[in-house]
Amino acid sequence: MAKTQKAKQEKSQASKGSEKILGEAVPATVKELLGRTGFRGEITQVKVLVEAGKDKGRTMRRNVRGAVRVGDVLVLRETEIEARRIRSNITKGSYS
Repeated sequence: MAKTQKAKQEKSQASKGSEKILGEAVPATVKELLGRTGFRGEITQVKVLVEAGKDKGRTMRRNVRGAVRVGDVLVLRETEIEARRIRSNITKGSYS
């Protein structure tokens, strides 16, 4: 009985994608501000250049919450998922 409980506890601690997310943190420099998104425009979409890790030198699109400007360094938990492109001409998030 005790062996099965230990096995269940070990399995419950790790989720499906946690190995990928809990890897090393990777620095990335903001190269360009693309626009604002989110329901009220609280998210800024930026292009970043990955500076280290297996994707070193890759330029990718990310969503950032909070104040950000060109030249800032973001620490990314993962570099495999890229944000979807903003398609709308309205960049504040609301239509009013």
